[in-house]
Amino acid sequence: MITVTIEDAGGKFTELLRRAAGGEEIIITEQGKPIARLSPMSQEPDQRKFPMSLEELREWRKGITLGPDLTIKQLIEEGRRH
Repeated sequence: MITVTIEDAGGKFTELLRRAAGGEEIIITEQGKPIARLSPMSQEPDQRKFPMSLEELREWRKGITLGPDLTIKQLIEEGRRH
């Protein structure tokens, strides 16, 4: 991993992109603080970013209730009072 200032990054952007494509990670700083990371794209397909698909989530939530006498509308109204 290398660190460059935002000014240097602007002047060397093509070089930094090539280095990132080659596997390096570059941290870009401004006034000594990290503000961005330039890193290589993964060569492997993305793994699932969410633990469940939408269909799995719908199946999982079946049977989950708010309570015997509580509705979403009541919760919304309660939220508006505060």
